[in-house]
Amino acid sequence: MQASPTSWPRFRGAAPRILLLTSQYFLIGELAAACERLGVEHLLLDFGAKEMDLDEFVAAMTEAFETFRPDFVLTVNHLGVDREGVLASLLNKYDLPLASWFVDNPHLILGVYKHLFEPRAALFTWDLDTVAPLSDMGFEHVFYLPLGADPTRLVPHRAEPVKEWRAPISFVGNSMLTKTLMRARAANPSEHLFRAAMEVAKAFARSDAQQAGLFMAEHFPEVRAAYKGFGDPGRELAFETFVTWQATLLYRLDCVARILPFSPLIVGDTGWQELLSAQSGWRYHPELSYYDDLPDFYPLSEINFNCTSQQMKGAVNQRVFDVPCCNAFLLTDRRRQMEDLFEPGTEIVCYASPDDIPELVGRYLADPAARARVAAAARKRVLAEHTYDHRMTLLMETMRKTFG
Repeated sequence: MQASPTSWPRFRGAAPRILLLTSQYFLIGELAAACERLGVEHLLLDFGAKEMDLDEFVAAMTEAFETFRPDFVLTVNHLGVDREGVLASLLNKYDLPLASWFVDNPHLILGVYKHLFEPRAALFTWDLDTVAPLSDMGFEHVFYLPLGADPTRLVPHRAEPVKEWRAPISFVGNSMLTKTLMRARAANPSEHLFRAAMEVAKAFARSDAQQAGLFMAEHFPEVRAAYKGFGDPGRELAFETFVTWQATLLYRLDCVARILPFSPLIVGDTGWQELLSAQSGWRYHPELSYYDDLPDFYPLSEINFNCTSQQMKGAVNQRVFDVPCCNAFLLTDRRRQMEDLFEPGTEIVCYASPDDIPELVGRYLADPAARARVAAAARKRVLAEHTYDHRMTLLMETMRKTFG
């Protein structure tokens, strides 16, 4: 008897067959490339920015399921997963597991989705601090999976260095000014609530709290009650994101202010020109291409500076892996989960507080041999343990153990 189109065997091969679902996110390219290197059969279904009606979406997914017959579906940050639960219904019909790897705060993403708590859905999160809260929300399968690097993509492209990229210290990052204002507009609070949110953001930036929503519930219950009264999950989520990103803006501005005496080069959006308009001694460069420019850029800074988003108080961001992968030195803020990934002082140099930044910058600018030792040790660790091949291998093993 021929098997039903919805009932092919799962996880029978040496490596699983993976349907990669995306809607314009850089990390999917790394995962597809890792599948190629690992010999994993995969199909990339990219909706991009295309508008699709319900019938078109269902037809596209059904064709992919029945022709490719994957062992599971993989997405990043739930991109490609519709908020209404149509994909969830299709996955249930075909008895297909879903792996969703969150590399941004899942609490600022999941609130607008329906049909979240499906038994064959696994959440992977780059932030260990979010594992327990996601489990407490009702998700049955939650796993820690940190970020990594792709050494095959992070390679120089230029025969000659770009002179204007040379700097004693540089920072590559978004000012968060425009992003914060956009989230504020989406939340559309009253003027009084907007001002209150700005004060909450200051307190949240100074705290060790992991989630802005829970922080407000404990310390600013009147603000929490006000935005929860919107009656619109989208606006409520936008308000929490607004507070989180405003906290990031304040924190980054404080950290970057500490490197201004060292003639930094700051690369990012034009918000930096507005935020630092009264400051002198620094240079501005527009945003650079992640793949085409940054592998050439990082080695031209004696110190690459990093200050992490406030959406993650314990996890490390992409730059912690990328900079050493490019044979360059990084100075970053200390995060609790860092010591499980790198050896502090030997493979990574951290500041515990913004007050520590000037002394560390001065010390390592004056010690090129120490910078070279740390950069080399960090690159060795990345290549040995922290590539996207390592991450995909662990993800596939976890999916097989959980759903095979």
